[in-house]
Amino acid sequence: MKILQRYFAVSIFQAVLFVLLAFLALQAFIDLTGELPKVGRNGYTIQYAFLYVLVLVPGHVYEVMPIAALIGTIYTMAQFAASSEFTIMRASSMSTAMAAGFLFRIGIVFVVITFIFGELITPRTEPLAERLKLTSRGAAVSSEFRSGLWTKDMVKSDGLTGTVTGSRFFNVGEARPDGQLKNVKLYEFDTDMRLRTLTVAKGATYQGNNIWRLTDVTETSFSNSAATSPGFEPKLANYFGQETSLVRTVQSASKDMTSEVTPKILTVSASDPERMSASELAVYTRHLAENKQETERFRIAFWKKLIDPLAIFVLMALALPFAYMHTRSGGISLKIFIGIMIGVSFMLVNTLFSHLGLLSTWPAFLTAVAPSTLYLLLALGALWWVERH
Repeated sequence: MKILQRYFAVSIFQAVLFVLLAFLALQAFIDLTGELPKVGRNGYTIQYAFLYVLVLVPGHVYEVMPIAALIGTIYTMAQFAASSEFTIMRASSMSTAMAAGFLFRIGIVFVVITFIFGELITPRTEPLAERLKLTSRGAAVSSEFRSGLWTKDMVKSDGLTGTVTGSRFFNVGEARPDGQLKNVKLYEFDTDMRLRTLTVAKGATYQGNNIWRLTDVTETSFSNSAATSPGFEPKLANYFGQETSLVRTVQSASKDMTSEVTPKILTVSASDPERMSASELAVYTRHLAENKQETERFRIAFWKKLIDPLAIFVLMALALPFAYMHTRSGGISLKIFIGIMIGVSFMLVNTLFSHLGLLSTWPAFLTAVAPSTLYLLLALGALWWVERH
């Protein structure tokens, strides 16, 4: 059986590699087509466009590996059926469970490769690609909002520890590729959400250990002592919490500030959750939860990041019934076409469940695992059908 296992593995690996390279070439061509209209603007040359597309390739490996595993396995199983090899294997005491075991062991390799690309390689190449594009244009990173990047953290009595004394909203006009922040505004509120300080800095540099060094700083402090003075109506305090006589402005060349917000959090806050690693999603989700912000979208993305590579096992199981279909059931090209349709439908259903889970507030884990469970039941049903017929 070791020889049979090796034969399965070599045949499937060759087919999956061929399909994977074809998908990557197609995706690279699409990416390059999208970049060509930008060539020649702001110093963005064709060389930078080719390099940018090349750096994006590892991210596409993670995206297309499950579909490549499905189509490659279907192609191999269809070839076995067309040449009657699978019939001979079954006559030699190979059961369906044994064939499924072969595919499972082969699938482990694909799952490990997918996890490596998704967790170790892509999180490094994606930011590198964006920095490459921005550096070539001399541009800066900003969010989709016209007002720049926004994020929030909690202000604590001892910096990163102690009791919570308020909250702080970050507004960054520009985050440059070298990590420098420009046009920074910090809105600090007390526990009653009354504005306590407004800090404006022309630049900020991360010093490590959760310390930011602000430069060219203008800090405006608002005293709320009037709100607690005798005879002051609490209701009026909500509307007239600050008075011009209680405003104090201080200017300084630089100032150090301790914050839970790090360059990593600023980077991921402007990123698409689907392109972040599971570790980044875990850190950012925890940051959002601590600051009482919406986390559902990132929780779903986190579980999908862990479960989607495991869908390779499900898709390869769906390919096994094709080995039981004889040539009269359709040629290899027809079976490959069916495999492509199955792969496309899986991607659509996966995306659909993500949106439905977000809208219906389903548990994040169930939202992520539901498509794979559905297709696993479909695979088991198909295997039962071919065994009976």
